[in-house]
Amino acid sequence: MDGVTRAGSGNTAANRETSIALSIGGMSCAGCAGRVERALRNVPGVVGADVNLVLARASVQVSNPALDADRLIDAVTDAGFQAAPVATPKPQAGDPAPPDNARRDTWFLVVAALLTTPLVLQMVAMTAGWGWHLPVWAELALATPVQFVIGARFYRGAWKALKARTGTMDALVALGTSAAYGYSLVLVVLQGSAASGHLYFEASAVIITLVVLGKLLEARAKRGTTAAIRSLMALRPETARVAVDGGFEERPIDTVASGDLVMVRPGERLPVDGIVTDGDSELDESLVTGESLPVARRTGDPVVAGAINGTGLLTVRATAVGADSTLSRIIRLVENAQAGKAPIQRLVDRVSAVFVPAVLVLAILTFAGWLLAGGGVEAALVAAVSVLVIACPCALGLATPTAIVAGTGTGAKTGILIKDVEALERAHRVDTVVFDKTGTLTEGQPSLTGMVPTDPTADPDTLLALAASVQQGSEHPIARAIDREAQKRNLMLTPVDGFRSQTGRGVEGRVGERTVVLGSAAMMADRDVAMEDGDTARAAEVEAAGRSAVFLAVDGRVRAILDIADPVRPTAVPAVQALSRRGIATWMISGDTPGAARAVAGTAGVDHWRAGVQPDGKAGEVRALRDNGRIVAMVGDGINDAPALATADVGIAMGSGTDVAMETAGITLMRPDPRLVDAALDLSRATWRKIWQNLFWAFIYNVIGLPLAALGFLSPAVAGAAMALSSVSVVGNALLLRRWRPHLAE
Repeated sequence: MDGVTRAGSGNTAANRETSIALSIGGMSCAGCAGRVERALRNVPGVVGADVNLVLARASVQVSNPALDADRLIDAVTDAGFQAAPVATPKPQAGDPAPPDNARRDTWFLVVAALLTTPLVLQMVAMTAGWGWHLPVWAELALATPVQFVIGARFYRGAWKALKARTGTMDALVALGTSAAYGYSLVLVVLQGSAASGHLYFEASAVIITLVVLGKLLEARAKRGTTAAIRSLMALRPETARVAVDGGFEERPIDTVASGDLVMVRPGERLPVDGIVTDGDSELDESLVTGESLPVARRTGDPVVAGAINGTGLLTVRATAVGADSTLSRIIRLVENAQAGKAPIQRLVDRVSAVFVPAVLVLAILTFAGWLLAGGGVEAALVAAVSVLVIACPCALGLATPTAIVAGTGTGAKTGILIKDVEALERAHRVDTVVFDKTGTLTEGQPSLTGMVPTDPTADPDTLLALAASVQQGSEHPIARAIDREAQKRNLMLTPVDGFRSQTGRGVEGRVGERTVVLGSAAMMADRDVAMEDGDTARAAEVEAAGRSAVFLAVDGRVRAILDIADPVRPTAVPAVQALSRRGIATWMISGDTPGAARAVAGTAGVDHWRAGVQPDGKAGEVRALRDNGRIVAMVGDGINDAPALATADVGIAMGSGTDVAMETAGITLMRPDPRLVDAALDLSRATWRKIWQNLFWAFIYNVIGLPLAALGFLSPAVAGAAMALSSVSVVGNALLLRRWRPHLAE
């Protein structure tokens, strides 16, 4: 069903965890989110639940795959909220405030403002000493609809909170405004017109109006924090032109299947991931990869859904559609990161859980204190109401998630995908970055630049054909380099039997009647291949030039040495320099030979390097750095570096967002530019700064406002304005993250 994803490594349904995503309605503060979490966690079979107030969404992990969303929805409903499975992403998905609610709240605000304005004018006139005020019955008539129609939401929320034996913002607003309204109503009934000048109808009406205004501004600001994810969702076209019976027919995108041929006209967005089968063009992939310049695509090249076609007409064979496309996986990744909960947020949730009861106690003490001090019931009531109103937990609940949503969304637009909040939290503390060599600091597209037969009379084409034939079962970049050269020379390849690969060392197999081994010197030693001093010397010359030497052995003897070049990326040097300027130590760990690794490390300028390290050895090197107290980020391609990526404090996968990269690494860079490593760490720091700034603002309002309210220096109306301003200021501060841009050194 929609919104359900399964994860796990077991072979049976019993040991797989299921993640169910629900959209939640009716939440107004951190207390509401906490109630929903507790309700979900109390359902048998639920392992964990996180509720995001900003996204109005819950992510529930269950151990029983048979547990469906309906039971979870029932639990949320019993807690007093609405829930529904998260639907398939649409352009407006993820919007925390549906348009209908926004329109309704706008109308409520207009009506409340019209009714409240005369009461405010009266308050201003009395403050100015003009002596003008409305008749008491007019005040009652104006305040009552605001209190019980516009403010009905607060009573409903307070009643649900009371049934759940918890406290929320709704309870504070309902108590505060009811106290002011009720006290005024009693005076009107008992004293009639004589109560004029002693009523607080304007306080209750202004509080409700300001809270509604604050929630409306807050909702609009929250929509701004999710603008990035909605932009990604809007990239997917609704239709595609699919090849049918010799022509092309426009069909809904949901009906396109893998393998279909799709026509993409100039200026259109690509509806599917695929391979170009005809045509060439330049594609704008900026909203998918963050790359600002168009990239050339021609027959045989891969393309991704959401990219904008340039001036060429393309025919694309679909390889991934719908939820399997790169764009959909990016959206899911960002949504999951945004729905996550940072460790600091869990602390804030615990504070929020006791915040409302503590405020109620403070309000009671304030009321009693004013009475004992001889201030009278009226002054005591005003102070207590001010305490109740200003102490809104909304800002606390919004401080962390708004920054995370804004930060992860901004990262996605610039080609930096953050998988989870834990990766974001750890990234800002990284002090050591470990790079893989091939495909990270180097281009990752090796080429065969030379081949030296050990026997000058041997035919180079015959030897190259043997090398290409034995490599047919390998996907290693060196295998592709050899294969490209063989194709360039139009060589005929022979099927390989008994193919075996030794990770990081080489391959072997039988090509026709001959036993062929291709790989490093260590591979030759393992297979007892005889090597002459001249072979070792020639290999040393190749490695001294910064290239890789690969030995070709046939029937137990080295027959040729292949010279493989993989140039250092132009962006590698500025990437390493940028990290060094931040005081971050840089390492390079490679499975290549010491000579080749030394040359690349020297060119890139890394502080330390290791060579001849196998994939499991890379993980050990990373673990050793962590054991020495370093906070380590590992940067690799997300496939053969998976163990090291998983071992590091932060795994950063470079490339095009493959499945393995997204699953293994905490951060995925959508284009192979090592400068984005520094940008990703900088984004983490910026997001973390916003979280602490937001928490400061959220707490400072209460630290300053509560004593002032208790001492009578704040009227209920001013307290209501301060409460509304606190939430808006927190969200507005988080919105500044949308202006963050990566600073890529040249």
